[in-house]
Amino acid sequence: MLQYLKKRWKYLVAKLGGSFEENADPKVQLEQAITEAKDQHKRLKQQAANVIANQKQTELRLNRSIEELEKVNGNARQAVSMADDAHQSGEVEKAERYTHAAEQFANRLLTLEQEIESLKSLHFQASEAAEQAKTAVDHNSDLLQKKLREKQALLSQLDQAKMQESVNTAMATLSEAVGEDVPTFTEVRDKIEARYAKAKASAELTEGNVETQMLEIEKAARNVEAMSRLDSIKAELGIESAAAPELSAAPTEAEATE
Repeated sequence: MLQYLKKRWKYLVAKLGGSFEENADPKVQLEQAITEAKDQHKRLKQQAANVIANQKQTELRLNRSIEELEKVNGNARQAVSMADDAHQSGEVEKAERYTHAAEQFANRLLTLEQEIESLKSLHFQASEAAEQAKTAVDHNSDLLQKKLREKQALLSQLDQAKMQESVNTAMATLSEAVGEDVPTFTEVRDKIEARYAKAKASAELTEGNVETQMLEIEKAARNVEAMSRLDSIKAELGIESAAAPELSAAPTEAEATE
C-alpha cells in the first residue's frame, strides 16, 4: 500500500509539473531565470569579497608580525649590548637583568618567526583563493551579460512566435468550423460556386433547347408567309413589290415587326 501511494504521489507531482509547464508564461519564466542568475551572481560576489577580505586580513597580520619581529630583534640586540657593557663595567646585577631581558626578546623572536612562517603560508593560500574568486566573479559576470543579451533575443522570438500562432489561428478559422451555427468560409464558397454553376448550366440548357429552336423556325416561316401575302396584295393593287428575301437569311423579329 505504501509503495502504491508513493507511485501515485510521484504521478501527481509529475502531472501537476507538466500542467504548470504547459500553462506557464515563458516571458515570466524568463524573467525568473534572469532574476535567479542575478541573485546567484550577487551571492558569488559576496563570497568572493569574504575570500579577498580574508586574504587582506592575513596580509595585515603578516605585515604587523614582520614589523614586530624587526622591533623585537632590535630590542634583543640592544639588551645583549647593554648586558655586555654592564658585564664589562663589573655591574653584575645590571648584566644579569639585561641578559634576562635579552633572553625574553630572543624567545619572542622565535615565536614571531614561527608565526610569520605560518602567516606566509596562510597568505599564499589566501592569495590563491582570492585570485580564483576574482576569476570566478569575472567569468560569471560574462555569463550573466551573455544571458541578458540572449534574453532580448528570446523575447523577440517569443513575440514572433505569438504573432505566428495568431496568424495560424486566423488561417485555421477559414477552413475549420467556428461553431455549429456558423458555416466555414470553405462551405460558403462551395455553396456559392455550386449555385453559380447550376444557374449557368440552366442558361445553357435553355439556349440550346429544341423547343426554343422550333419556335424560332416557326416564327421565321411565319415572317416569310407574311411577306408573300404582302406581295400578293401589292400585285392586286398594281404596286411594284421589292425582291423577296432569301429563305436562308430569315428576318429578325425586329424586321418582321417593322
